[in-house]
Amino acid sequence: MQYTKLGKSNLLVSRICMGCMGFGDATNGQHSWTINEETTREIIKYGLDKGVNFYDTAIAYQNGTSEQYVGKALRDFAKRDDFIIATKFLPRNQEELDNGISGQQHIENSLHKSLTNLGLDYVDLYIYHMWDYHTPMEEIMEGLHNVIKAGKARYIGISNCFAWQLAKANFYARENGLTEFVSIQGHYNLIAREEEREMAPFCYDQNIAMTPYSALASGRLSRIPGETSTRYEQDTYAKFKYDKTAAADALIINRVQEVANNRDVSMTEVALAWLLTKVTAPVVGATKLSHVDGMVKAVDLKLTDAEIEYLEELYVPHALAGVMAQNGKQKAGNVV
Repeated sequence: MQYTKLGKSNLLVSRICMGCMGFGDATNGQHSWTINEETTREIIKYGLDKGVNFYDTAIAYQNGTSEQYVGKALRDFAKRDDFIIATKFLPRNQEELDNGISGQQHIENSLHKSLTNLGLDYVDLYIYHMWDYHTPMEEIMEGLHNVIKAGKARYIGISNCFAWQLAKANFYARENGLTEFVSIQGHYNLIAREEEREMAPFCYDQNIAMTPYSALASGRLSRIPGETSTRYEQDTYAKFKYDKTAAADALIINRVQEVANNRDVSMTEVALAWLLTKVTAPVVGATKLSHVDGMVKAVDLKLTDAEIEYLEELYVPHALAGVMAQNGKQKAGNVV
């Protein structure tokens, strides 16, 4: 495994972040394809043994059971200083809005609940899961600064936002002596490259770490078109992201398979090796031990410039996922 600094932070993270959305009680949340605690523990221990020290979850994943499974496994199998844990919080819900719960109080309450789920005193990275259009940005930034000062989080990140929002938030924090975002978790992979238009150039310039989710396009980049899986059949949000461009995407996926065959490696390794030339540490989900092997091997696979150009050549624009424009107003999408 290789390691790198997470943007401007002092966090030394593995080049692969294990995404934990697939862990949690399948009967208690929005996803029916998640795996149980026993299997979760096996995968996390295997990841730790392979050198993966960076784990990403969220309070929204299966109503907190992902945090519970992940926290217990990490506590059982590793010393606290030997892993980096990130979790995320959602915008205020309607009940909180009706009851006058402030954005700052919401952040404090959410993090307290996440820390209870995880069984930890602090998280290394606390991520703003999606832009809250009902709460002033200033209130969010001040609330996040408060949890840093309280020692409950070491750094903050953001997910599912536009580049202008990240720039605006960090500029406000810088001007007011508050904590800045050190990372962005957006939607980015070989068949969804919209982050390259604005977000990636901004992050490269500002040394903001990119830790994109859906690194394998919900498995589409790891299998030839036509092959299926339980998640492929049941993940309706993934269908929303990719079904409209499936024919064009299949041409790129076929090229991934071709490069993989030529190099005698898996499609997973090729797709992730490409992404690793662009970002700090992609978030890669795992529901089988073999998934961990693929993500770890990808770190050592170096694609040639010709292979990268060949993989990129057929890209077509995709509709935004995670953030989208509706009725003339930009607003957050589904939870990922």
